[in-house]
Amino acid sequence: MFDFSVVTTWIDELLRVTLGLNNFWTLFIEFILIGVVLLAVYAIIALILIYVERKICAFFQCRIGPNRVGKWGLIQPIADMIKILLKEIITLKNNDKFLFYLAPFFVIVGSILTFAALPFGLGLHAVDFNVGIVYILAVSSLGIIGILLAGWSSNNKYTLIGAMRSGSQLVSYELSAALSLMTIVVMAGSMQISTIVEEQSDMWFIFKGNIPAIVAFVIYMIAGHAETNRGPFDLPEAESELTAGYHTEYSGISFGLFYVAEYLNLFITSAIAATVFLGGWMPLHIPGLDGFNAVMDYIPSVIWFFGKAAFCVFLQMWVRWTFPRLRIDQLLKFEWKILMPIALVNLLVMAVCVVVF
Repeated sequence: MFDFSVVTTWIDELLRVTLGLNNFWTLFIEFILIGVVLLAVYAIIALILIYVERKICAFFQCRIGPNRVGKWGLIQPIADMIKILLKEIITLKNNDKFLFYLAPFFVIVGSILTFAALPFGLGLHAVDFNVGIVYILAVSSLGIIGILLAGWSSNNKYTLIGAMRSGSQLVSYELSAALSLMTIVVMAGSMQISTIVEEQSDMWFIFKGNIPAIVAFVIYMIAGHAETNRGPFDLPEAESELTAGYHTEYSGISFGLFYVAEYLNLFITSAIAATVFLGGWMPLHIPGLDGFNAVMDYIPSVIWFFGKAAFCVFLQMWVRWTFPRLRIDQLLKFEWKILMPIALVNLLVMAVCVVVF
């Protein structure tokens, strides 16, 4: 399996040895390159997900979906992106303009910081802290600050209600998501993401962890789906009740930032599930089947990672276009009375299994 650290090491040696740059300028250029690559991948994934969801939605509803702009409608997301960039940004009266325009950046920054911590392949890992799981849980929660600011600063009752719904929903389901991730942390014995992936070299945790790992995976997928504010958990943006929720008053590129962040949060949630439960970029290895394992190693690590993430993305899209929207009281009762107690008991069972076996 190709190790992308060969490429990163070559770039580092090029800057230090060939160009003769000192440590400060070498690190500065490398940070710029990493930032540009992450932003480019971030934008490309958003465009791909917008197109894919439209096609999947059309399939479930017996329609064709985008089919006019480009072959099979492939250029439709790019046309939409250009259109939203050229749209007029409508200014509001009697609102807090500074917080109003600051809110989308909180949402997008929290999304990008989480995106940077994902291991895209062998040697393709920008941020790898020894407390990587805690880092992901912390920075992914920054988005709620932007949502609350957007709802309050818009000076609109519908946006405020949507922001309050989103705040209660994200804070509630964050607990179940964290507990499900901690279940795997107990099993792996580390919070470092690279270590969690390496621990799955012989078999992925969803198979190796037996029933507690499967339960944790299901809980994380439900909680992560709820954190993305997508149906059937789209109460903060309920069109029939709140117009468009917390971003009702946004237009142009400001609305575009919310729109892009929603799709990238979908990918990030799926990528974290793929990393923690399905081995990340690690190939499928079955103990005792050396020939099969050798064949699996020929598949590039990037293909493994994005393939697993795409599988989890499809599951979430399937759920969105299948189930009706919940009421806000049903949503919160489901978390506090069903999901979180199961997650707590599951974490305890995993801890007992690790200690005993």
